[in-house]
Amino acid sequence: MTMPKIADLHLNRQACIYLRQSTPGQVRFNQESTERQYQLGTKASGLGWSPDRIRILDRDLGQSGKDITNRDDFKTLVNDVAMGTVGAVFAIEVSRLARSNQQWHRLLELCAITQTLVIDEDGIYDPADFNDSLILGMKGTFAQAELHLIRARLHGGKLHKAAKGELRFSLPVGLVFEGDTIVLDPDQEVQGAVRSVFQLFEQEGTAYAVVRRFQDLGLRFPRRSYGGAWNGRLIWGRLTHSRVLGILANPFYAGSYVFGRHQEHRRLGPDGEVCTRSIPVSPEAWRVVIHNHHEGYISWDQFLANRQRLKTNRTNGEANLLPGPAREGLCLLQGMLLCAVCGRRLTVRYRGNGGIYPVYQCSWRHKEALDRHACLSVPAAPLDEAVANRLVSAVTPATIQLALAALTTLEEREQAIAEQWRRRVERARYEADLAESRYQAVDPNNRLVASTLEQRWEAAMRRLSDLQGELAAFERQHLRAVTAEQKRQILDLAVDFPALWTASSTSARDRKRLLRLLIRDITVETTSNAKRLRLHLRWQGGAVESLEVTLPPNRADAIRYPEAFVDRLRRLAKTFDDSVIIAQLNSEGLTSSTGKPFTVSMIRWLRYRHRIPAPVAPEGTLSVRQVCERYGVSLWVVHYWIQHGHVDTQQRRPGMPHAITITDEIDMKLRTWIATSSHLPAQSLTLTE
Repeated sequence: MTMPKIADLHLNRQACIYLRQSTPGQVRFNQESTERQYQLGTKASGLGWSPDRIRILDRDLGQSGKDITNRDDFKTLVNDVAMGTVGAVFAIEVSRLARSNQQWHRLLELCAITQTLVIDEDGIYDPADFNDSLILGMKGTFAQAELHLIRARLHGGKLHKAAKGELRFSLPVGLVFEGDTIVLDPDQEVQGAVRSVFQLFEQEGTAYAVVRRFQDLGLRFPRRSYGGAWNGRLIWGRLTHSRVLGILANPFYAGSYVFGRHQEHRRLGPDGEVCTRSIPVSPEAWRVVIHNHHEGYISWDQFLANRQRLKTNRTNGEANLLPGPAREGLCLLQGMLLCAVCGRRLTVRYRGNGGIYPVYQCSWRHKEALDRHACLSVPAAPLDEAVANRLVSAVTPATIQLALAALTTLEEREQAIAEQWRRRVERARYEADLAESRYQAVDPNNRLVASTLEQRWEAAMRRLSDLQGELAAFERQHLRAVTAEQKRQILDLAVDFPALWTASSTSARDRKRLLRLLIRDITVETTSNAKRLRLHLRWQGGAVESLEVTLPPNRADAIRYPEAFVDRLRRLAKTFDDSVIIAQLNSEGLTSSTGKPFTVSMIRWLRYRHRIPAPVAPEGTLSVRQVCERYGVSLWVVHYWIQHGHVDTQQRRPGMPHAITITDEIDMKLRTWIATSSHLPAQSLTLTE
């Protein structure tokens, strides 16, 4: 387009020159494009803007134009245009002001409202004019289409190269490129550090335990620096928990080439801006997986087992069917029990006075409002005891082989850790020798250089001496050589596995590890009897067996007298009074349900509780109540007769029931007395009754 004369309205406002490049590499190395953008100031001066009204916005150099998240100058430009303080916007290619059509058309709309010109190398555009606005809109669309095509071509080439296993990117520590081939790091100390991570994880079972063992053993772990003056150099330091998780989840250590483990995820931030972050992708969705691509530290099966172990170690995720790691605590079956109702893992709860009574509980359905009660809640001690007894009886035939294998593995692990320490000392010795050779090669008369090299040599020697002392201390504390006598003792102990299991030196965590070596999981099933459970043990080899476990009675059931004792008491009560029963029970050495000698109050309570009547009166005698009913008098009348000797009575001892004998003569006497007594109402008794 031709350059029309700029109106005074636009010259009275400032001219904003916006500079933007696609990549930081263009800003750092390709300076021609940057110089052309700065020369737009000369173009603005030629069009009539005074130098004090020309403003250059260059803080967005090296920032991508696909969004405005990190483009502060673009935000400033939009704000100034909206305020009407900008007369013209200068750029080399105005379509590249914004890679997003939404942002581009928003800027054009603001320019049209505030009568702001848009100027590039092709001409001067007035967004308020329909034809100019149409051209600018088409330029923005073409720019976005161009960006899409470029990205598609680059991404297609990237995928094609990755499918052949030739796409190069940063490798994890322990692996390096040798030409176009991925090989193990030639540094043996680096290899030893990486192998130690996998070995310790296999021993401990948790990533945190690996970090703790590294700290206890004084081991270091390397990381490789990328970019800057330290590019490619190894930096040794402390092993962190996140590093362990990254190592265990990286398939490159298993000798597999993988592409597409992460993908970009876009979402709206709290301030309305689009945020992009990288999220992991499930192994089933990885774009490229090439097994046996290069030499690895572990096998693919071990890599999958490590990932599964990390998944089961999580306590904040969904329940799984594999036991968790062996943790602290006295509950032997923690993390190994499965509920037969819902399939979830049982958790441990501590109840009682101060939480000293552990129970296994499955309350998932109750927490999810699917049931009013928990699926299971059983004491831990009976289940632990039953499984421990079964385990001890099961492993006895193979204890010698297990002991030999464990002893060999223990020695190999200790030697591997010691070898890592020796590599560390060897590196320090190499650095000391290198410092010495540099000092020997310098001219002695050049003291400015010789003194510095001498100090470095001395520092390297001190470092070597310190590491040798640390290695000696490590060998004294951790490398305990097993003698022939100790091996014999271990084999003797292996024969008696119950002694090993119950030994005070065997911690609860060690018992849990032994259990997990043989048993995969245990399913708990309830029966019709509330005090009996059925345990289904699934061994590591795949065999399944069931155990019946009887739960201890509760307090009420524990102090309840058995039916046999109650039946005997019922038989004794027919003949003997309470004192005789007490004497007989105590003479036999029997005690109450609480372990105390029997007393009168106990026997009376039992008779009341089980409705055991008093001893039956002798044949031919009547009780006081029976006499009352026979003659139609009250109880005090009958007791009056007893006290004054009007009737014959027997009583085993004071307080016991009366046994009254009524002869024909006494019967006639009582009926006559009742009929003629003025203190009693008239009776309808006859002398013949």
